[in-house]
Amino acid sequence: MSQIDPVWATVAELSRAFGERALSPVAAVDALLERIRKRDPALHAYIAVYETDARLAAEAADRAIRAGHRVGPLHGVPIALKDLVDMQGRVTTGGSKVWADRVSPVTATLAERLIAAGMIVIGKTHTVEFAMGSFGTNTHLGTPRNPWDLAVHRTPGGSSSGSGVAVAAGLAPVAIGTDTGGSVRLPAAWCGVVGLKVTAGRISTYGVLPLSSTLDTPGPLARSVEDAALIFRVLNGPDPRDPQTLAWTPADPLPALRRGVAGLRLAVMPDAERAGVADDVLAAYDGSVEKLAALGARIVRPALPHRFSDYAAATGRIIGAEGYRFVGHLVDDMSLPIDPHIRPRIQLGHDVSARDYLLTLAEREERRREFAAALAEADALLTPTTQTAAIPLDQVDQSGTAAHYTRAGNYLGLCALALPNGFTAGGLPTSLQVLCHAGEEAMALRIGWAYEQATDWKARRPPEG
Repeated sequence: MSQIDPVWATVAELSRAFGERALSPVAAVDALLERIRKRDPALHAYIAVYETDARLAAEAADRAIRAGHRVGPLHGVPIALKDLVDMQGRVTTGGSKVWADRVSPVTATLAERLIAAGMIVIGKTHTVEFAMGSFGTNTHLGTPRNPWDLAVHRTPGGSSSGSGVAVAAGLAPVAIGTDTGGSVRLPAAWCGVVGLKVTAGRISTYGVLPLSSTLDTPGPLARSVEDAALIFRVLNGPDPRDPQTLAWTPADPLPALRRGVAGLRLAVMPDAERAGVADDVLAAYDGSVEKLAALGARIVRPALPHRFSDYAAATGRIIGAEGYRFVGHLVDDMSLPIDPHIRPRIQLGHDVSARDYLLTLAEREERRREFAAALAEADALLTPTTQTAAIPLDQVDQSGTAAHYTRAGNYLGLCALALPNGFTAGGLPTSLQVLCHAGEEAMALRIGWAYEQATDWKARRPPEG
């Protein structure tokens, strides 16, 4: 195979190169570490880089592969983890200064599975404090810089801010984030990469610091749809330590990945949902719909039972109540250095009564049934991932949310894929969201792969500093 640049290679490309002995894991890790040393002081994607251990793991992977003991296609491939994912003996801060010295008591199931697949954890990436924010800002530990604008500090998307920046800027080929209301998809959208939000229970949350036990879903941020599929294949499956996972059997999305979209019924959002969306984002969305139709998909226009704003508001109530359960004791202690934007969001859960919380969950179940009925004949619902491209930090309204379209995925129990679908006139990425029924990750990835193959958006790279 031709020589590849390990800094910009996809997971699939690295896998092939390692298998063909055209590139070694050591060379790949060394190239990434060098780039991190050069670029991350400005971009601030990582809170910790495991330089020594990553190189030792790369050397071990190289020896094993050369000896014919490759454990699988991901052996030797580097990956970054959001700073919510526990690795026993290492610090996991959850984006909080309060937990600056919190040593992980366990290793998360997802980390165990990645390591068992031979992947090399290169470091931990920044997150919004307690994962409670959609813009990606962090007052005390710093906000990662969106790599698409080196002149203006723009929102990277949250809460998996560092993961999105790391993948977009060539600091990791793939990273793990978590998504409670859009926290994988928003950084993917604003940083111009792929983000997979899985159905709750598909990937174990054991060992991942929680925000909402009802809505939390870990997932990959990647450079390609195929890469997201490769990571999902390794991570999904039952885990006795997370009872939600026991309802699902392992799924492999790869056999269906290349089947195309001919004959699929893809729903578009009602015209009323287009209000408040930037013109360039709408233009990219409409272009995506046209492209998928040209590929053979049937475009349908079902009536949705509720507005996206309704789903977003109800999601916020659940997150507030459940978030307060986990960290309310911290945000109520005014002596602790909690992010001033995060404290009031969590404290909203203080006044949610048990009755109101249970009523919210009951309403959610009814709305899930109504949505499923309305979309029963559709394979997916297409929306923009965000209403705008990344905005300057000084324009962020911390009382609002960027998760207008994404929260519906968590609230309704769906899976979703965010993938690049264009650029604004100013060179900022736009993103398409593919929402699919619960457990239909393979369908979301299939649609995304077909669109990705018919376009060249993923080939663009941010400017170099």
